[in-house]
Amino acid sequence: MIPTGKIRVLVVDDSALVRKILSTGLAKDPQIEVVGQAADPYAARDLMVELHPDVITLDVEMPRMDGVTFLKRFMPVMPIPTVVISSLTQAGKRITLDALEAGAVDVIAKPTTGVSDGLPVMLGDICERVREAAQVDVTRFARKDRLQAAEPVAAVLGETTDRVIAIGASTGGVPALGQILPAFPADCPGIVIVQHMPAGFTASFAERLNGMCRMRVKEAENGDRVLTGRILIAPGSDRHMSLQRSGGEYRVALLDGPAVSFSRPSVDVLFHSVAQQAGRNATAALMTGMGKDGASGLLAIRKAGGRAFAQDEASSVVFGMPKAAQDLGAAEEMLPLNRIPQVLVAAAQSSVRLTAKEKP
Repeated sequence: MIPTGKIRVLVVDDSALVRKILSTGLAKDPQIEVVGQAADPYAARDLMVELHPDVITLDVEMPRMDGVTFLKRFMPVMPIPTVVISSLTQAGKRITLDALEAGAVDVIAKPTTGVSDGLPVMLGDICERVREAAQVDVTRFARKDRLQAAEPVAAVLGETTDRVIAIGASTGGVPALGQILPAFPADCPGIVIVQHMPAGFTASFAERLNGMCRMRVKEAENGDRVLTGRILIAPGSDRHMSLQRSGGEYRVALLDGPAVSFSRPSVDVLFHSVAQQAGRNATAALMTGMGKDGASGLLAIRKAGGRAFAQDEASSVVFGMPKAAQDLGAAEEMLPLNRIPQVLVAAAQSSVRLTAKEKP
């Protein structure tokens, strides 16, 4: 709806300095009222529901969820004219096209350096473009079946579009991972791996894989984000690796703790955290290895709505861990090694999930 009084603007940017500059500059325009500021999309969501702004200014690089993902989330359920203001939106950048396709009515490039000096100079232009944005009808982006209440915005933004692939392996896993990881495409959802190895070897293993793979491979560090195109390998050490969620992001944490299934890091620790934190957004595979580490965690992922697979006996060097998963009913399919990449990618990218009836 085109505003008839002052244009009510919500400023969304993770930088307190940028929020202050934009809010102060916009408020000087007699036709504009800044009704709120938010440091990330989740705070913005709450203010959108409460304040119903006429226009949103939106950064791209933010914690918990990036601006373009946020735009894709809220525009179908609460269409509001949005002006993206970001240092990433330079002419010709793909992110600019992504923002416009997601529903942004305008895109403004921040100064890449000297924001405190450069941004105030742009305020006159920004105010004019915010006024123009307020006149744009964006209801065409709304889902036809959307509810009219504000609740769907909170519900939709409570989810993340990120997907996580988790892999566990032990004996025979080093050559097996060397065979399958190069087959994953560069745009594959982020992969987290526990491979039982002694301390001091996983860094060089990750470095060697990085030279072979289309995805980027590194030994995981505490707080690393699980990103599309990145593989994180748990360090061989006295710590476990687990998945943690912060808003719309997944990160790994390296944690102290006793050995689980005689292993540290343990596949079960990783898989159980993936089940708890990612649930339906998770896809996992348990590969060759002795013992039963990872079997109960794989079952937890499947019960949480994720996709769960294990390596078959014929292609496993040691069938212990996959067999334990098979015996528990944790794996929905036993896969030969060469099929694992294709199946995991397809499962991770698919919106189809097991129904409660199909789960074990």
